[in-house]
Amino acid sequence: MRRLAPILLAALAVSPAHAQSLLNGLFADHAVVQRDRPLPVFGTAKPGETVTASFAGQTLTAKAGPDGAWRVDFPATPAGGPYAITAATASAKASASAVLVGDVWLCSGQSNMEMQVSASGDAWNQINNGAANDTIRMATIEKADARSPAKDYKKPPVWKPTNKENVGGFSASCFYFARELQKTRNVPLGLIHASWGGSGIEAWMTPTALRKVGGYDEAIEVLNLSIKDQDAASRRWGEVIKAWWSAKNPGQAAQAPWTGAGTWTAAPQGLGIWERWGVPALAEFNGVVWFKTEIELTPAQAAQAATLGLAQIDEMDTTYLNGVGVGATSGAWLDRRYALPAGSLKAGKNILVVSAYDTYANGGMYGDPAKRVLTLADGTALPLTDWTYRIEPRAGGDPPRAPWDTLAGVSTLYNGMLAPMGPYAYAGLAWYQGETNVGRDKAYMNLLSAFMAERRQGQSPDMPALVVQLADYGGFATAPGLTAGTAALRDAQRRAVAADPRAGLVVTHDIGDPYDIHPANKQEVGRRLALAARRLYGEPVTTGPEVVSAKRTGDTVVVSFAQVGGGRLVSRGSDRVIGFELCDIACRWVDGRIDGTSVVLSGPGSRVRFAWSDSPTFNLFDAAGLPAGPFQLEVQ
Repeated sequence: MRRLAPILLAALAVSPAHAQSLLNGLFADHAVVQRDRPLPVFGTAKPGETVTASFAGQTLTAKAGPDGAWRVDFPATPAGGPYAITAATASAKASASAVLVGDVWLCSGQSNMEMQVSASGDAWNQINNGAANDTIRMATIEKADARSPAKDYKKPPVWKPTNKENVGGFSASCFYFARELQKTRNVPLGLIHASWGGSGIEAWMTPTALRKVGGYDEAIEVLNLSIKDQDAASRRWGEVIKAWWSAKNPGQAAQAPWTGAGTWTAAPQGLGIWERWGVPALAEFNGVVWFKTEIELTPAQAAQAATLGLAQIDEMDTTYLNGVGVGATSGAWLDRRYALPAGSLKAGKNILVVSAYDTYANGGMYGDPAKRVLTLADGTALPLTDWTYRIEPRAGGDPPRAPWDTLAGVSTLYNGMLAPMGPYAYAGLAWYQGETNVGRDKAYMNLLSAFMAERRQGQSPDMPALVVQLADYGGFATAPGLTAGTAALRDAQRRAVAADPRAGLVVTHDIGDPYDIHPANKQEVGRRLALAARRLYGEPVTTGPEVVSAKRTGDTVVVSFAQVGGGRLVSRGSDRVIGFELCDIACRWVDGRIDGTSVVLSGPGSRVRFAWSDSPTFNLFDAAGLPAGPFQLEVQ
């Protein structure tokens, strides 16, 4: 293998651009490939070329298809290495050296999976004293969104061995999971990390999976339209937002904001973040604010095509010109520039309205005011000034997000980050996501089930899927019966996992932070992920109390649990179990008493809830120290 390396490197130097794609980017130096099942090796060559690929002493050939795609499948190989993977055609060669064979895990989700080791608890000690392991290899997929499946990565992945130089910038939950799991699996582990903070689950799923769930047909149609005709898609999406507004404001068509009607207030010159305006109603406002300005044009000016510049908007906009949608973008970091075909403008007064939708922290139209300009085809630049605004009441819900929205659209992150992986084989999925979907829990169970099923396609049908349940963050319950969006999302995660025999749930609502959505204790997240994986591998381990049923017996309700470590439940700090509610029309808090692996509640109720708040107060654990997770069940 070492003797071949200089020859292969020389070949790469001849045609580096082509060699990058001859082998899929994950087949790179220091990679880990999946053991004990047929190994697909694939990439892109010139259409019709014959590709010769070698691995572990075997050589196979394939012919590239009309799109250049090629694939061979090597026989299953046991854990071991190092090996080389090579591919060659008449015009190019590529190789990957120091490749190990072991178990590959895909770690994905949003910001809590993305959170790096360097930002987690005890980081210095873990990086400097607990990270040296050449048999755990890490690769991060570069962030990228796309409207159709990408064939290649935005940036080729780089596999790195875990050491103090590399591990600090990698996913903490993923690394700590692998470090713990390897103690019992004793094989090389490859970690592929693909996450993006703030992302919704819909962005990680294919249109096919979303159609099976239902409710996404229009969004998918508009996304497909945007690939062919962005102007038409912008107009179509503008109509979707109009329909949303009209549904939540019945009988108020005469006040429709995209027409410029209604009552507007002068905005500060330069606009900027609305929380800084000194307006009490906007001091902590998350939602929609409409902005309006007017543009006077001569007939000659109005006849031209133009480009509309709006600088940056935090975080999403839908923009209307004379009542017609002309653009929609998500991303506070992006300058908005919308092409206006000839015929979009009119002589005289043109009304420009921007719906700015902010979901977190700062909101508004900001950036360089000089970039807010209408530039005509003849080069004339007309500054956009004298803005007014009106606040959209939160009652009735928030607007839908454009289907090409980077983080909350449909299939955008699947297309940009997962699709390029193709059939790269992996052993399991670790998924830490859901914060963005809070408030949409009714759909989330089916979405998560479909997502796990989709990730198994092309992999093993019994591939483990590990789901980290949302940690405690946000408000405490001040009365029984309250609505709690995070608790409802946690329960959707629980139900999706309970319905999937090859899925495991990692409960974390005892190790979060009510004041920080990104809790620091990722070592325990990793430990619990490893426990869940080991259980699915058939090892005799428990993963924490799982509710099985709630049954009425006379004047009591008996709530039964499985997976109870040590064979018994524990009420920490008290002889009473706290955290339960019994509900009919209304709910009431009830204390419970432990009876082996059950909790007995007294009194009437047709429904039982446990730990039902964003930051729950509870004390039910098992003898192994693992918490019972939140749930809501009908009493049988």
